Amino acid sequence: MSTVHFFFGTLLAGMVALTASASLAQEGPIKPFKDELFSRFEVLETKDGGAYEMIDYQELRDINGRDSEPERRVKNAYVALGPRRVQENETLALSGRTLDVTRVGPSQGGAFTVIFIHGRGGDRRLGVNDYTFGGNFNRLKNLVTASGGTYYSPSVKSFDDKGAADIAALIRYASEKSAGRPIILACASMGGFICQAVSRDATTIRFLEGMVLLGGPPDPGLPSTPFAKAKLPVYIAHGSADSVYAASGQTEIYRKLQSAGYPVRMSVFNTGGHGTPIRMIDWRKALNFVLIAHK
Repeated sequence: MSTVHFFFGTLLAGMVALTASASLAQEGPIKPFKDELFSRFEVLETKDGGAYEMIDYQELRDINGRDSEPERRVKNAYVALGPRRVQENETLALSGRTLDVTRVGPSQGGAFTVIFIHGRGGDRRLGVNDYTFGGNFNRLKNLVTASGGTYYSPSVKSFDDKGAADIAALIRYASEKSAGRPIILACASMGGFICQAVSRDATTIRFLEGMVLLGGPPDPGLPSTPFAKAKLPVYIAHGSADSVYAASGQTEIYRKLQSAGYPVRMSVFNTGGHGTPIRMIDWRKALNFVLIAHK
């Protein structure tokens, strides 16, 4: 479904036209927020005109140096708590079931929507925690709300057909609340099974703008799904040393998509483990890519 005109009418006015360079993918309708802390990575290797990049990651610098308590609390410089003023816990009644979500931003009329799906053992609190994962969820909240969007962090009850149906219902709900404006689905770790199921749901993908996959399970069938047939953009972020889902699996899928001229980007964090993409993904770059690439 082409909905970009709702969003881009005001935010893209005067913006320089996108080129094929992945270095420009960060530019777009999402306004900057602490880019000097979250967006300045050393790129060790690029391929495919910048669509693929290997990013320098160092645990001592990017965890111990960034956190006041490693993996528990990021330093205050990385956080701004303004979005808490528009953050609400809600229980939504959707398709005969209930779904607990935390919403950040307007309940209706948002310029776009981002939905984050946690992995095993998580719930809605993970995606709105301001201080864990190096403050990256706080940045996401700030990026979305500063650009007029709405962010949902739901509690996924199960990573099966029922869980996927709940998220499909949330996607349709969010589309109704935003009058059909763009929706981006981001799935981390085992939450990737939800993205896989949604990609095969021909009805639900009509409401989507694209996906962001963070350290998730590879999906060899992705290129033949309704999602792929609709040419919806996908941004993949993975740790090169992920011991849960090997980076090689996602890299193979990236190559298949990229060789077919598909709108795909992949960022691999050198030496990074399973949780590294959640901490290190440049949300502004990823969201802008999806929003601009879907034309």
